[in-house]
Amino acid sequence: MTTSEEPQAGDILAANMVKIADYYQRIVQLLIFKQSTDQHMVHDPFNMTSAYATLFTHLLSEPEKLFQYQMDFTQHYMEMLGNITARLMGEDTPPLYQPIGRDNRFNDAAWNENALFDFIKQYYLMSSEWMQKFVRSIEGLDEKTVQKISFHTRQFIDALSPSNFVITNPQVLKATLDSNGENLVKGLENLLADIEGSKQLLTIRTADSEAFSIGKNIAVTPGKVIYQNELMQLIHYTPVKPKHYSRPLLIIPPWINKYYILDLKKENSFVGWLLGAGYSVFMISWVNPDKKLAHKGFDDYMIEGPLSALDAIEKATGFKDITAIGYCLGGTLLAATLSYMNSRKDSRIKAATFLTTLIDFADSGELALFVDDEQLRVVEERMQENGFYDGADMANTFNMLKANDMIWSFFVNNYLLGKSPFPFDLLYWNSDSTRLPAKMHSFYLRNMYQANLLKEPGGISMKDVPVDVRTVNLPTFLLSTREDHIAPWKSTYASTQLFSGNMTFVLAASGHIAGVVNHPRTNKYSYWTNPKTPKNPEDWLKTAEEHKGSWWLHWHEWHKAYAGELVDVAEDKVAAIEDAPGSYVRVRY
Repeated sequence: MTTSEEPQAGDILAANMVKIADYYQRIVQLLIFKQSTDQHMVHDPFNMTSAYATLFTHLLSEPEKLFQYQMDFTQHYMEMLGNITARLMGEDTPPLYQPIGRDNRFNDAAWNENALFDFIKQYYLMSSEWMQKFVRSIEGLDEKTVQKISFHTRQFIDALSPSNFVITNPQVLKATLDSNGENLVKGLENLLADIEGSKQLLTIRTADSEAFSIGKNIAVTPGKVIYQNELMQLIHYTPVKPKHYSRPLLIIPPWINKYYILDLKKENSFVGWLLGAGYSVFMISWVNPDKKLAHKGFDDYMIEGPLSALDAIEKATGFKDITAIGYCLGGTLLAATLSYMNSRKDSRIKAATFLTTLIDFADSGELALFVDDEQLRVVEERMQENGFYDGADMANTFNMLKANDMIWSFFVNNYLLGKSPFPFDLLYWNSDSTRLPAKMHSFYLRNMYQANLLKEPGGISMKDVPVDVRTVNLPTFLLSTREDHIAPWKSTYASTQLFSGNMTFVLAASGHIAGVVNHPRTNKYSYWTNPKTPKNPEDWLKTAEEHKGSWWLHWHEWHKAYAGELVDVAEDKVAAIEDAPGSYVRVRY
């Protein structure tokens, strides 16, 4: 029996409601203040007002079609209502609308077992399906406008999911009742902390920032920084075997994020696995630039990145020839660098691996929607003032491409359920974003994403040398991932029609990160191979052979032929600057 001194459930709930009202008031005031003081707050950064105005003008010009769309919606609604009624009457009738693919929003059993929540879920899924179909069916609009409207309509639909609201999410509702609203109090505490700690209006924490420390429990593979300049540090990892392949292996990661995606923990480190396979591994660790490096261009990244690394590797090891891996933007740079080197009769790179790399940007997926003239103007105006493109903006763009996974799932977990983010190494890395120099980023967006000039002979120049990727004539291994939302695999496949050398194309399961960072010991996913490279990627896939497990082992069998002979490990011939992971990777803004 409870005593009179112990608080009753009603008293706890009332007290929590007072706290919720107080937090809500403070949050609203803080958001208003942030909006009023942010000079860069753009009212319509995606120029959607014009796009939707075009859509509605087109619809109003054909009222009979608009009426037909409304009738179609009503018909679907009545069918769904009949289906739910039949199920309530005891008929064994499957629901008409269920989540498609990997959609975790409706995992709670109540979404299926409770008639009310089943109705809410099905009504939402039906409306979502109808709205997206409706937008895609509009005739008379240019393809770019349709794509833009479709993308932002999906953002709107995702935001309005019943899973994102207390009263329509059974899991949140149960947590609220069980804890007398304590979850909502904790959630608003989390929200207020995120707003206060964000440089922007709001950045939702996706990982426990206190759970990881670079060099202690993440990016821990031993090595030495043997060279550095304004744009990068070069890490030489400590060999783990008495012999290694004579040709050093240089990894060129993207500078949109930090390199340690390839060296997260011992259990999933690509770098660690390479050392165990007998490679002498060098890694470029790019700088996290500030305004002082605003003038650095794409070709500066070539000169001070892979070309400087080649010189430093030869000085440290005595070996002139190497093999190279380029990941994402690092692979784009590698392709341009190989063309530049070819024009200068420089053949030090004997084999190249491209991981999820775009070279032909003709179909760069939904990222292309962010590089129209209006949005580029906004980005360049801000970069002109700052001297860089903020990595947080880039991270927000990537998160929008997978909003349910990267935004709304954390919104529910952190703010509605009142839980703390999970200590997940991959999400910690994802939140550790880097800046991009203004000159480089503008060149990259306009010449590659917008104009698609890299694939054109002489379309761009690097240090006044015209680039022609068709002249890249060396063994190449191209890896794409089937669910990649950043570098769509059919677009990366286009490189097979550009390079001149002997090519091996492999398609891995999963996405841009998980499909690449897939240690063989986990025995996860699969990959497809095909010795032929027809022009159409679908033709390649039709006759491709699927293999279970990681692509790493397949790559190793391919790469051994170009890695040189096994030689005794020797000390570097240059003095180390500092221990790995170095100082550049630790810089956060």
